[in-house]
Amino acid sequence: MTHSQHLLPLLMAGALALPAHAAEEKPADAFFRQLSSLCGKAFEGRLVEGNPNDTRFREQKLTMHVRECSPEVIRVPFHVGDDHSRTWVISRTAQGLRLKHDHRHADGSEDSITQYGGDTAEAGTASLQSFPADAHTAKLIPAAAENTWRVEILPGQHYSYQLQRGERRFRVDFDLTKPVALPPAPWGAKP
Repeated sequence: MTHSQHLLPLLMAGALALPAHAAEEKPADAFFRQLSSLCGKAFEGRLVEGNPNDTRFREQKLTMHVRECSPEVIRVPFHVGDDHSRTWVISRTAQGLRLKHDHRHADGSEDSITQYGGDTAEAGTASLQSFPADAHTAKLIPAAAENTWRVEILPGQHYSYQLQRGERRFRVDFDLTKPVALPPAPWGAKP
């Protein structure tokens, strides 16, 4: 009897049944759950791919903090040294997920270039979701109309934030094996 033939009776009897959420969970829901599992933790990262203009990202300490989590929205501030202006906002939509970039000034007011991003156009996977630029982004930043952002989570390994636009590539990887001290609140958020 082969290994598969041996497991078949166990599967049919329910002895090796998958957890209910694993059998029914959509990739976007699994991705959201994995990101939520990091809530309250911060991780240091490094620029893995970029262009010569990305000097600040090479020279400054990069920290992500999965700071606020609800069943519908996760807010992840991205700190670049003492610049606390950026927060990635991942939220649920009827079709999948949405990524927005919330940019603030030190006084908490919104930057003129903020709330850009997009919605998932495909199911993606439990570990990787892609967000093509939406119409708001194209209007706000015409050069970013062809942007696609990708977020990858490999639990216990790394979290990657990536931008692709033509030849332009930007990628920061965060080490999920070593949580770090929590950074200050991002600009515009309550401490």
